[in-house]
Amino acid sequence: MCGFAGYTGDVDGDKKEILKKMTDKIAHRGPDQEGLFTDADVALGFRRLSIIDLDNGSQPMFNETNDVAIIFNGEIYNHLDIRKELIEKGHEFANNSDTECLIHGYEEYGIDILYKLRGMFAFMIYDSKKKLMFGARDFFGIKPFYYTNTGSNLVFGSEIKSILEFPGIKKEVNEEALEQYMSFQYSVLPETFFKGIYKLPAGHYMIYKDGQLDIHRYFDPAMEPKKTSEVSLEDTIADIEELVHETVDAHMIADVEVGSLLSSGVDSSYVVSEFPGTKTFTVGFLDKNSKYNEIGYAKSLTEEIKKENYSKNIGSDEYFDVISKVMYYMDEPLADPSCIALYFVDQLAAEQLKVVLSGEGADEFFGGYNIYHEPISLRGFRFVPRFIKKPIAALANKLPNFKGKNFIIRGSKSVEERFIGNANLFSVAEREQLLNTKLTHKAPKDIVSECYKRCGKMNDIAKMQYIDINFWLQGDILLKADKMSMAHSLESRVPFLDRRVFEYTKKMPINYRCNKKATKFAFRLAAKRHLPEATANKKKLGFPVPIRVWLKEDKYYNKVKEMFESKDAKNFFETKDIVKLLEDHREGKVDNCRKIWAIYVFLVWYDVYFNGNIAY
Repeated sequence: MCGFAGYTGDVDGDKKEILKKMTDKIAHRGPDQEGLFTDADVALGFRRLSIIDLDNGSQPMFNETNDVAIIFNGEIYNHLDIRKELIEKGHEFANNSDTECLIHGYEEYGIDILYKLRGMFAFMIYDSKKKLMFGARDFFGIKPFYYTNTGSNLVFGSEIKSILEFPGIKKEVNEEALEQYMSFQYSVLPETFFKGIYKLPAGHYMIYKDGQLDIHRYFDPAMEPKKTSEVSLEDTIADIEELVHETVDAHMIADVEVGSLLSSGVDSSYVVSEFPGTKTFTVGFLDKNSKYNEIGYAKSLTEEIKKENYSKNIGSDEYFDVISKVMYYMDEPLADPSCIALYFVDQLAAEQLKVVLSGEGADEFFGGYNIYHEPISLRGFRFVPRFIKKPIAALANKLPNFKGKNFIIRGSKSVEERFIGNANLFSVAEREQLLNTKLTHKAPKDIVSECYKRCGKMNDIAKMQYIDINFWLQGDILLKADKMSMAHSLESRVPFLDRRVFEYTKKMPINYRCNKKATKFAFRLAAKRHLPEATANKKKLGFPVPIRVWLKEDKYYNKVKEMFESKDAKNFFETKDIVKLLEDHREGKVDNCRKIWAIYVFLVWYDVYFNGNIAY
């Protein structure tokens, strides 16, 4: 696990000095070693966190003839199999790192090496003979990859902050990104919050040659569910058991100790029950009996399965005190309160380890989010003609809140109209009332529409999974997992987000994913064979953070209100309207905590990156 930065072409100034400034910005990703290489065409920089082949594996790494170089962030879990295959084809290896298999794999297979990889990765290969750059990001977007094309230079890196160090990069807020962030709660567009700086999407690669940048998709996580008549539930449960055991085992490859994060949910608990390590890490809030505190559960489970648990109770002051630091490490604003909680649990783990396992991805692959039950709940609406549903929903929308109002409104819409992913904060009308910026008026459903077109006639639950894998998983879940762990020089591995796991789950019958009885149905039955029944059956909770409680307290209400009335806030928002959101929440009229939080963390992020205010 590491970080890289680099650029092509000529620059005004010392190439190596510029490169070092870029890599210094991501020193937290790799405190063990630094590597810098420049020639007439490129500058390649690297920061290393040593996990595999501790004595070797320095980067940039070259082939034996020094005409192919690579900078690589991630882990290739099947690198030994690839290495064996390449040796049989005549390739000679100089060390035992997984990085070297990418170099020789590229020499042997070209871009087709991507189809052989099992792991998490973002890399850039420089082929000096062909005068081209070949970069790629893993199948699901576990590792980040950013770039900008200035016309004269392709500049790239693991984090945006390193790209901002490149001469001539103008730091400017992308107001279109803010517009969509208000609905999605994360940076959803290919172009980041910094105008001109882009994300390479998951499952894509780039070729840069003769000043031309071409980006291609090599992997599409499309669902192909079988019918329940084609596979038995018992066989599915047994297959899941084998899959979980095998993928956890594969993700243990390391020359250092590996631990695991642990919440009260079934996903991380199942990982902990399977992994051969002993150390687990948990954080909580408020008192030990609070619904926001998972420490008691973690202690109970680890005692039962003979493992160790290290925990921390996070106070409200220390939570608010690190928000600016978290937004600095995130690069872009993220309105998910759990990313700050994740910062603390990763900090706790990093005091003892360099690598942890985590449970991300099980919900997207196995059908675990509570919202996936919606197509089942709304099934009766399918038989109501559209010309009847729409007027009833329109009438309900105009009436004051009543029980079942949202059910009627959502039932009148197709999945394509109502579902943009796990978060859906402000409506188009709400954000246009609040924002003081230039607007595109593009609705969230327009952002995801191309993705829905690729779904074809897929089942609604499978469509929702596909949308989440392409948007929510990349933009929220995996981004915070990478950035918060790397903030502490910690590698976070996600065993469920594995190609082999996906190839199985994409064909799993819908009824085994989500049905009237439960979400993640077959997965829970498999987990029940390894965990207490109460854990296996536990309803999806997420990472509970008590911001709705704190925002009603004078101290934090005033802190947020001060930010909402600031000069910066007036540049982006209608002050009186965002303050009203805060006041209505405090008075208990409506729970606005997630909307308030989205605006607040954006303003904190802006303060960090454009005013230079960060609390260390």
